[in-house]
Amino acid sequence: MVTGASSGIGEAAARLFAAQGAAVTVMARREDRLHALAEDISAAGGSALVTAGDVTSPADVRRAVTAAVAMYGRLDAAFNNAGWGSVGSPLHETDDAVFEQIMDVNVRGVWNCLKEQVPVMLRQGAGSIVNTSSTAGSFATGAIAPYVAAKHAVLGLTRAAAAEYGDRGIRVNALMVGSTRTELMETAMEQVPRLEQAAVARAVQHRLADPGEVAEAALWLCSDHASFVTGAGVPVDGGCSAV
Repeated sequence: MVTGASSGIGEAAARLFAAQGAAVTVMARREDRLHALAEDISAAGGSALVTAGDVTSPADVRRAVTAAVAMYGRLDAAFNNAGWGSVGSPLHETDDAVFEQIMDVNVRGVWNCLKEQVPVMLRQGAGSIVNTSSTAGSFATGAIAPYVAAKHAVLGLTRAAAAEYGDRGIRVNALMVGSTRTELMETAMEQVPRLEQAAVARAVQHRLADPGEVAEAALWLCSDHASFVTGAGVPVDGGCSAV
């Protein structure tokens, strides 16, 4: 199951997981994009189930997980990638509505997914979950304050879930993603022309990540190749957190 699959990292992950033989369930709000993605995956010989919905809605997430299990019989891995941020103002000038939307999508979205995915994996006795956090989940990156807070919370939920379910066969990890050339990032860079230069300045590799590079890390964490990795915040940031 991949959330936020209509573009960017989520779309790249769905394509990659399917290419590696996984039957994927894709979730996002933009149903037309999901159907186009599923058609591409099917044309390449893969299997994709479209479950359009909003991760902030518990009912939508429940419907997606239920559909995945009904179609494929189980849920082996989940990549909770849906997120949202904005180019914004200083903390004291930030509207409450912006705070609420950022926390809803990034934190409540992961919360809703965990609450539906974990019971399925408990019944199976195994499973792997990867949540998309950010370098903003480790330090104040210059992003808007609610986004920094939200991504810290995603890492906290990841560690708590890993500790609670590790002895029952479920691994839970987070990707600490650096600046990536996603649709959201492209829009922000159009609004703030100097943003790209600022975003890559700290990294050892002075460039934005391609979504596929982040997807590769998610694939590894979901796979048995990462069987002894849980509760981790894995940096995929071009060395940003190393310096």
